[in-house]
Amino acid sequence: MFVIKNIQNSKKFTPLVVSTRNGHRMRGKAPAIARNLTQRLEEEFQVDKEIEHQVNIGFPALRISRSDKLKERLAHIKAQRKNPDLEKKSRSGQLFIDLQQVEQDSQNTTAPHNLRLIAEHYGIFRDLFKDAYFVPRISMDIKYQVEDIEVPVYNGNIIQPSEAKSAPLVNFNGTVDPVTSKMNNETSYWTLLATNPDCHLGGGEQEYLHWFVSNIPNGNIAQGETIASYIQPFPAKGLGYQRVVFILYKQNSKIDFSNLKLDNENTGEERLFSTRNFYKQFQDEITPAGLSFFQSAWDKTLTELYHNVLNMKEPTFAYNHPSPYRADQQWFPLKKPFNLYMDKYRDEKQIGKEFLEKKLAKTNPFDGPEAPLRYPNAHYYEKNTPSWLQFELKKERLGLGRMSKYVD
Repeated sequence: MFVIKNIQNSKKFTPLVVSTRNGHRMRGKAPAIARNLTQRLEEEFQVDKEIEHQVNIGFPALRISRSDKLKERLAHIKAQRKNPDLEKKSRSGQLFIDLQQVEQDSQNTTAPHNLRLIAEHYGIFRDLFKDAYFVPRISMDIKYQVEDIEVPVYNGNIIQPSEAKSAPLVNFNGTVDPVTSKMNNETSYWTLLATNPDCHLGGGEQEYLHWFVSNIPNGNIAQGETIASYIQPFPAKGLGYQRVVFILYKQNSKIDFSNLKLDNENTGEERLFSTRNFYKQFQDEITPAGLSFFQSAWDKTLTELYHNVLNMKEPTFAYNHPSPYRADQQWFPLKKPFNLYMDKYRDEKQIGKEFLEKKLAKTNPFDGPEAPLRYPNAHYYEKNTPSWLQFELKKERLGLGRMSKYVD
């Protein structure tokens, strides 16, 4: 609402209109005019929906009539109600659910669409295909064998490089049709690719090819043709987590990939890869059908890989912190601890050296450092000791503050 106030100025009365809402003075534009952050960002970075529209390059979903679904559901409910043992087992806590059947039902209904949403959240389609996506119709079971333990690949879980040294065990049903989910009597061929869209070994936006197996008959990886042998992920130190993406393609027929074949010694820039260009080249012969990925970060086992396998110096990245802001010194800094104020304008290495020398001066080379005081706060301070020095001695006895870095 609007409130009109009269303000007396000299001999005039000037009406002043003040905008208020619920008793509070309104600041800025009215809610009907003001825009939130999302609206402002959309206006700043406008996208042409016709140009940026994503295309589905995968297999379409088989449309089933709603009436058939309803009939099947009602028949299932009717059969369950006729079974008296189910209620008895449920009441007595003896009813067990077949988890494999639950997983199969999920794979046939919502799991592929959920996996697509997860992949979009992690930017998989954006970084691999740019303006395309697909719904993974074929479920892949990927596991790394680490001694007696199996490390599975979920949707973006974390696997350390030490756990992914050797090629994983990949299982999928290559005898079913990705659309109808029915068995196919003819031999079907598949291609499996594993790439890292975050590696950028050559400095560009290309991916790194970790594994390439083609012409896999009916899902038998061992009988496929290895175009590029497996090499473990090697994220650089300081760059955080990197994604390793497995994509499964269904081939229309057997394809000759001999021009892309790499030797085992090709571990450097020869493995730079572009999933988008690869699909554009063979889009009439292959269709993406499966997807799985995990994340990996640097660990100390990668040093040997960089030196002996990749034949390169191990890269290390660190954030270059700006130097701290220091205001001009004052002649009389009031209400500021004398020693702390002066140390702000000294070299940190020199300060650390002084603390370390102070600790070593009280350390016996044979007996070790002095035993800590049993009652640190009960000890006497010498007469005329300034307050700032008393506080410094107190922290030193308690092992607090900067002294804690040099006290065991």
